[in-house]
Amino acid sequence: MDFNVELVVNSFPLLLIGAGVTIQITLLSVIVGVIIGLFVGIARISSFKFIRLAAAVYVDFFRGTPLLIQIFLIYFAIPVITGQRMDPFVSAISPCGINSGAYVAEIFRAGIQSIDAGQMEAGRSLGMTWTQTMRYIIVPQAFKRVIPPLGNEFIALLKDSSLVSVIGFEELTRRGQLIIARTYGSLEIWLSVAIIYLVMTLTISRFVAYLEKKFKTGDKR
Repeated sequence: MDFNVELVVNSFPLLLIGAGVTIQITLLSVIVGVIIGLFVGIARISSFKFIRLAAAVYVDFFRGTPLLIQIFLIYFAIPVITGQRMDPFVSAISPCGINSGAYVAEIFRAGIQSIDAGQMEAGRSLGMTWTQTMRYIIVPQAFKRVIPPLGNEFIALLKDSSLVSVIGFEELTRRGQLIIARTYGSLEIWLSVAIIYLVMTLTISRFVAYLEKKFKTGDKR
């Protein structure tokens, strides 16, 4: 079997456009996931039982069901309920961000609980409220500790974003499928797609390692 290098060269610009869309989905989903995850993570350790229970239900549901099913639910079920068709872009970002939020919540919860309880007591003794102590003392320290697991979650989200191809959203994987349908070059295109994903994940890994090293250096000072 001959490897069609010309097909790879000709298809690469289209695949890079798809990669750009994948990065866009990932970044927006990461923002949604971090915002949700931070608040849900704090809710998981709240002194109010109802808030803890609601946060636990959210985390258990979205961690316990496949992302693919969540994409289908948002893309197909919500239009049935509301009577309006959802925009594919919103349908791609929403489940990815909400799903990521459940995992990020557990990451933040573990990070916050790893901070010595004396930090909270010290903040309260200085006249700070619980919220102020969390905002200015606990969360900044916890954030430094959760950088590695957050990086792993973002890498997983980058790869999982390929699932939105099932609703016809033209990110990297979908672009590859469309090119293969036209050219029948499965080996060449899927190998190219895999390499692009590898480059993106390695880039994130290196960036996360840089951030981790930078924050550790800052602590030593």
